[in-house]
Amino acid sequence: MQNFHRDGICPIRDVLSRLGDKWSLLVLVSLQTNGVMRFGDLQRSIGDVSQRMLTVTLRTLEADGIVERKAYAEVPPRVEYRLTDRGRSLMPCLNGLVEWAQRHADGILENRK
Repeated sequence: MQNFHRDGICPIRDVLSRLGDKWSLLVLVSLQTNGVMRFGDLQRSIGDVSQRMLTVTLRTLEADGIVERKAYAEVPPRVEYRLTDRGRSLMPCLNGLVEWAQRHADGILENRK
């Protein structure tokens, strides 16, 4: 039997809990599609995410080394976000999930009725 726990932490559960929230996947797909983005542009590309939740999501992804935040010493201040190498390496895995969701969205919604 394979054990997925390492040092008391299940890496699968840990990663899925970080990426499986309501906003992380949308942030990652937006950054992959649009490249470098400012906060407001990122918020507009997602639509219904609050400023607070986008901030929390970006900080979490930055802490995991998936997203890079770059602040410029300008007036007014400018902050940009981009995928790191680790984030870009994750995207082929996530793109399959995104494509599956788009392909099956209508049928899933129909089944929910």
